[in-house]
Amino acid sequence: MFRSMLVRSSASAKQSVLRRNFSSGSVPERKVAILGAAGGIGQPLALLMKLNPLVSSLSLFDIANTPGVAADVGHINTRSQVVGYMGDDELAKALEGADLVIIPAGVPRKPGMTRDDLFNINAGIVKNLASAIAKYCPHALVNMISNPVNSTVPIAAEIFKKAGMYDEKKLFGVTTLDVVRAKTFYAGKANVPVAEVNVPVIGGHAGVTILPLFSQATPQANLSADVLTALTKRTQDGGTEVVEAKAGKGSATLSMAYAGALFADACLKGLNGVPDVVECSYVQSTITELPFFASKVRLGKNGVEEVLDLGPLSDFEKEGLEALKPELKSSIEKGVKFANQ
Repeated sequence: MFRSMLVRSSASAKQSVLRRNFSSGSVPERKVAILGAAGGIGQPLALLMKLNPLVSSLSLFDIANTPGVAADVGHINTRSQVVGYMGDDELAKALEGADLVIIPAGVPRKPGMTRDDLFNINAGIVKNLASAIAKYCPHALVNMISNPVNSTVPIAAEIFKKAGMYDEKKLFGVTTLDVVRAKTFYAGKANVPVAEVNVPVIGGHAGVTILPLFSQATPQANLSADVLTALTKRTQDGGTEVVEAKAGKGSATLSMAYAGALFADACLKGLNGVPDVVECSYVQSTITELPFFASKVRLGKNGVEEVLDLGPLSDFEKEGLEALKPELKSSIEKGVKFANQ
């Protein structure tokens, strides 16, 4: 009894300290906008961002149903103020003053669909949203979740260039779900606690363009070539695994929201000056001959502070790297072409 009272009193003391810290301004004010907030990824992502103490203002935008999501999430007793915006007429208000814009907008994959099948619908949505970002919050960090990320990031870059507002340090393709899956699958096979696992994932964010670097995984485990090949394949096909398991009722929305919230948190920490924040992300890059590439990135007050080298690759990974380049190149070119039509 006495112990539970102590736990309760220590918890309430901790909360009051947190409240004092927020009110004294020790944590910067940060507005986060989610575009596509009423969708399958958007709703759980809105919930997770409402739980993040670094967010002071949470702006939820979608073409329909946003007032309900905002009312629901807005009742949660955490720091951020929540406002819902619905329809194109309210997009400007949703974006103004945003420090970070997360874009899960668009249609999800269904069984039998490839990420390229999504292109025709989602590319147009991303083009319009990028135009609005360039106009209403040109200095915000942009986290692109809408698939196919390999193409939608180049689309956004081209739209920002046309508006004279492109800063390559502030545009990110969110590939965190590939890292999350690689960690989970590796921990299972290596029989190590998943919380201790790190696995860099490079390349892109679809099928064979996803290349987990298990040779650099920590803690190291002596896994056979066959197991590593199977782990690589499972990481690449993780999205399809969920689409098929849901049998037409959706795609990887919950794990994607989790991964999106993790990466957004890293971006906010970087903006707030936390040192040595390193995550994998699909960004403009010169570490290969391709203009966009996912690899480890150090995040800071300006977004990308440094794109880190790939490090040593195994022979299997070197082959995978060469094999993914033509498909990734084609996806990038497809995005650029679409943006300039």
